[in-house]
Amino acid sequence: MVKLDIISDPICPWCFIGKTLLDRALESEPEHPFEIEWHPFQLNPDMPLEGMDRRAYLEGKFGGKAQAVKVYGQIDEHARGVGLDLNLGDIKRTPNTLNAHRLIHWAGIEERQSMVVSAMFRAYFKEGRDIGDSEVLTDIADECSMDAALVQRLLATGEDLDGIREKDASFRKMGVSSVPTFIIAGQHAVPGAQSVDVWKSIITDIKAQIDKGA
Repeated sequence: MVKLDIISDPICPWCFIGKTLLDRALESEPEHPFEIEWHPFQLNPDMPLEGMDRRAYLEGKFGGKAQAVKVYGQIDEHARGVGLDLNLGDIKRTPNTLNAHRLIHWAGIEERQSMVVSAMFRAYFKEGRDIGDSEVLTDIADECSMDAALVQRLLATGEDLDGIREKDASFRKMGVSSVPTFIIAGQHAVPGAQSVDVWKSIITDIKAQIDKGA
């Protein structure tokens, strides 16, 4: 197997688009060589722990309502172009994603990472739920057959907070400045939401190299 490390933030629309396209490529190549692991990167590391009003956040980030509407209009158009409907208007708060990243980390221990990441994207981008809220995260854990009671207890502690922050910092030191970033076999970085055809080509090349070395 070939390790595919995915550096992502669950409030990043391009990460949702990127995962959607990758998943389609993997479905079309069921014998793909990838072993996938998700890693934390906070787009807003200074976000208050309680999050903030999404409209205020977007207008502050993009310099006003008009520019925010323009940027997210382009994102929505791109998403629809690949068959992904985002309900951006239903999102009321921009969360701090530390706890979301903790849940993704715990899901990895139970080999449920991709399931939890998908559920988190759906909750945020399709249902407008606050994925910084512990109750929402506990519901996602339960939906993905994790021990919801245990997750609820862990979220009330500082368990793995420092580890998430350290991983985020390590990727920044490596030069990662945007997500999604995909790292193949610990060597080759593939930035951005790549098309299904790009991923199928990468899979074909890797399988050929594996066969050649066998």
